[in-house]
Amino acid sequence: LSSRTSAAEKEMGGAEQREKQYQAHQGFGDHHGRVTRAHTYFYADEAKCDQHMETFLHCIDASSGSSEDGFSAVKLTALARPQFLVQFSEVLVKWRRFFLQMAAEQGQAGRAVLEIKLEVEKLQETLANLGILTKAESQEWFTGESLGTGSTVDLLDWNSLFDSRTKISKPLLIPNRQTGQLEPLLSCFSEEEDLQMKRMLQRMDVLAKRAMEKGVRLMVDAEQSYFQPAISRLTVETQRRFNKNQAIIFNTYQCYLKEAYDNVTGDVELSRREGWHFGTKLVRGAYMEQERERAAQMGYEDPINPTYEKTNEMYHRCLDYVLEEIKHRRKANVMVASHNEDTVKFTMRRMMELGIHPSEKKVCFGQLLGMCDQITFPLGQAGFPVYKYVPYGPVNEVLPYLSRRAQENRGFVQRANRERDLLWKEVKRRLLTGNLFN
Repeated sequence: LSSRTSAAEKEMGGAEQREKQYQAHQGFGDHHGRVTRAHTYFYADEAKCDQHMETFLHCIDASSGSSEDGFSAVKLTALARPQFLVQFSEVLVKWRRFFLQMAAEQGQAGRAVLEIKLEVEKLQETLANLGILTKAESQEWFTGESLGTGSTVDLLDWNSLFDSRTKISKPLLIPNRQTGQLEPLLSCFSEEEDLQMKRMLQRMDVLAKRAMEKGVRLMVDAEQSYFQPAISRLTVETQRRFNKNQAIIFNTYQCYLKEAYDNVTGDVELSRREGWHFGTKLVRGAYMEQERERAAQMGYEDPINPTYEKTNEMYHRCLDYVLEEIKHRRKANVMVASHNEDTVKFTMRRMMELGIHPSEKKVCFGQLLGMCDQITFPLGQAGFPVYKYVPYGPVNEVLPYLSRRAQENRGFVQRANRERDLLWKEVKRRLLTGNLFN
């Protein structure tokens, strides 16, 4: 629990001022209670994080030695103190909500995020009326190369303001949604916490450089929703540095999240503007039980789509958007990480319609080792790049992961039966034709 709490909270309290989703909760910090609990790496110290980094480096080397165009997956919670990821996630979410609040003030509520264009003059008036910035201060804010042309600001411009104008040592005040009172957007980090953040960024840099050197793509896995905004943002920052010529760093988007499409489209648009290669792994998501239980117990909105069908729709919507991007710019790559036959068929059909040939290797597929071989093998035989995701480690560490996969793939037993039936059918065919071993 202490690894999820900042030094400022410990000294002065203030945990109750944090958004409920980003408060530490003892009941969800331990994965030993049930086998399906989502595994979270317990932060011991910086040396342990360095040890995890060395393990990831060995994974990259192993992937490089076993196949061409290989992948290696990492979890950022293994490389940092979770408190930093939670705190940074809360900041990013508040900053985005503030943008949407300003959009509502200008009568643009309900629009798709990328369609919102805030008029700078009205925005400056609102900021002045709220007591956040004077007209002179906001005038300085809204000038510079990072902003788009014209007199409007969109979400990507807004995020660039956050990058260039806010400093941890000089908190920016924004209104609290519940109380209406101005509160610091950024809680101050202690000197040690600031060092922990820098060390985590250095570890990511070491891994990205090794991946590039070895010709391996690095997939940053998605995690729980209270970590994910920070994980995704840090991954995008790494993509901006290392994906200039090809997609080396892949971000992961969980399509069971209600905000998945906005996240995908926003990051694709950023890659367009800045000219780097967008790389993504699309998954449905693996923390549904924990996310829903936590939201109910702590009293915040469930971040998960209400039904499996809605998640399917979200997956295909996000996937189709990326495939269209590949067609028009050829500067995007996607791994369709799915055990769902309908999704695989959908992808193949859309690739054919859009003129994306498997040999371009812009689209690849991934299934877990030991699952859905009846999907994996035909894809490979048909010339599609296809990968098996290989979890390994002590049983007590790997079992929670595997149980989540089984839960995520609720039709697993039916698919296993289907695979058995297909294998038996093939055995009988070979017996009847006298080609058992051919």
